[in-house]
Amino acid sequence: METFLEILKYTLPSLVVFAAAYFILKEMLDDRQRSQVASKKLEAQKVTLPLRLQAYERFALFCDRVALPNLLLRAQSPGMTVRALHAALLVSIRQELEHNVAQQIYISPTLWQIISLAVDETLSVVTRSATGLDPAADAEHLAAALFANLQTQGSPTPLEKALAAIRTEVASIF
Repeated sequence: METFLEILKYTLPSLVVFAAAYFILKEMLDDRQRSQVASKKLEAQKVTLPLRLQAYERFALFCDRVALPNLLLRAQSPGMTVRALHAALLVSIRQELEHNVAQQIYISPTLWQIISLAVDETLSVVTRSATGLDPAADAEHLAAALFANLQTQGSPTPLEKALAAIRTEVASIF
């Protein structure tokens, strides 16, 4: 029994010291790992933040460029027919979207969905406005129908809502 107590007298403090050292070292290593993860995240953010901001800028510009009044100024030319202007508007919107589609990886899926719905609604407004018009008529008829549709649609337009969503998401970054 006395031998057992002697062994216990030496092993019990050793086990306590070992357990304390284990937990202290484990906590230090965990803290170091968290610190490394945080520094890697910060470093990645230094690289991606400018890219994300650039994507938001490009989508804000996109919303401005495909807004129907601005689009009409660029796409309409003298002597155009309704058919030609309708096709030019649809092509311009799609080209603008294709030019910026890669930027979607830097924005949230929700914002991308809002922008996509705004584009779809804009394409729909163009097509609805052209429906019922004589394709060979002067393009001014389509322009007038587009402005009339914009007046009945009210404010904010889907593109204005998308622009507001862009501003909200950028504000959430800071």
